[in-house]
Amino acid sequence: MSKAGSLFVEGDSFFHRMDGAVKLIMLLTWTVVTFLFLDLRIFVVMLAGGVTMLLLSRIPVKRMALLFWVLTIFTIINSVFILLITPRFGSTLTGSNTPLIPIGYDTINTETLFYILTLSLKYLTLLPITLLFIFTTHPSRFAASLNKLGVPYKLAYSVSIAFRYIPDLTQEFKNILNAMQMRGLGISRSDGSLLRRMRNLSLVVVPLLQSSLQHIESVSDAMDLRGFGARPKRTWYMGTPMSRSDKTVALLCALLLILAITVKVSFIKGFWYPF
Repeated sequence: MSKAGSLFVEGDSFFHRMDGAVKLIMLLTWTVVTFLFLDLRIFVVMLAGGVTMLLLSRIPVKRMALLFWVLTIFTIINSVFILLITPRFGSTLTGSNTPLIPIGYDTINTETLFYILTLSLKYLTLLPITLLFIFTTHPSRFAASLNKLGVPYKLAYSVSIAFRYIPDLTQEFKNILNAMQMRGLGISRSDGSLLRRMRNLSLVVVPLLQSSLQHIESVSDAMDLRGFGARPKRTWYMGTPMSRSDKTVALLCALLLILAITVKVSFIKGFWYPF
């Protein structure tokens, strides 16, 4: 497995030193608060806060680029589908209808465009905190933190292995793809239609699956030989006690969740549309 451990990026920022379980609590709190609302104003504030925390972590931009573009493409595709399938969906949320862009069979209205903007910002609000969690959390420390919270150590260790295996699986896919291309497998534009290229690309799945199963069996045998699971409890080489700052962050997460629920129940109950 990767020596560096998953997508983890070495660093000495406040978020790198934070307990893994506390970062998970922060991620879950952020996610719950995001999905409680459908308000552009709240998402702008949360996105600004998330980007600030991400910048403070000093993670290289190149390491985050792939995940950023994946989410961006997903957001664009989702927005296009909503506009084409339900071009007047925004009217069901606002009770008004302002026609704007005719598309033949219907008309996209201003309310739906504003809804798409709000929904896109909602997805982007989750991006900084997710990247922060992925790139500043060492799998072994995270597993130790989960076990400290009461998660069975077998499950915690499974999570650690899953995080570690992501870069190995990616590298194995590249190796198999390169080997098959050297044998004449075409996946570039000049090698035929999109359907043909997709069919060629699917041929990588079988050797990748076989390689993954062999890797899993090797890891499983190594763990059995070392007596993994023989005792109900275990110690952790990279386990660390929660610091005062970790407890403070966990408390702030609880207060943020309480505040969000209060605002949702008392003040902002639905979709915010200023026009």
